[in-house]
Amino acid sequence: MTQTRAYNPNYRRSPTGLPDPQTEPQFYDGVAGKRLMAWIFDIVLITALWFVFGILTLGLGWLLLPFWAVISFIYRTLTISGRSATWGMRMMGIEFRDGFGQRFGMGQALVHTGLYTVSLMFVATQLISVVLMAGTARGQALHDIPLGSTAINSPSN
Repeated sequence: MTQTRAYNPNYRRSPTGLPDPQTEPQFYDGVAGKRLMAWIFDIVLITALWFVFGILTLGLGWLLLPFWAVISFIYRTLTISGRSATWGMRMMGIEFRDGFGQRFGMGQALVHTGLYTVSLMFVATQLISVVLMAGTARGQALHDIPLGSTAINSPSN
């Protein structure tokens, strides 16, 4: 595994403030695969939370599938706003950075999660996201592009 050089926000970067994929490829190495594994972990965790919610509501929560989406939205927003990564992403050693190279705040996490949630509603947007993550230099998903954000390997601080 490639050692990730410490992230220094004052280091001369591309105009976006994100690490440049040409000069600092270690920040993007393997991120697409790690995002997939993190996503699977998060889906399993959210489903487990939904299952617990169902037990606590004596089964009513299981009948109300939209509560899975509510739990997912809350989980993603809170974890991303906390350390710019869901628990799955933390496990995989990746995190989101905004277009200026900074970690997400609550507002950015809320907007990012909203765009992600909308993109889940359409198979085409998911397929486009997979192609973009696998085929672009920064590995941005479709819902990352409007925000200028991307996932990078977590810098060692």
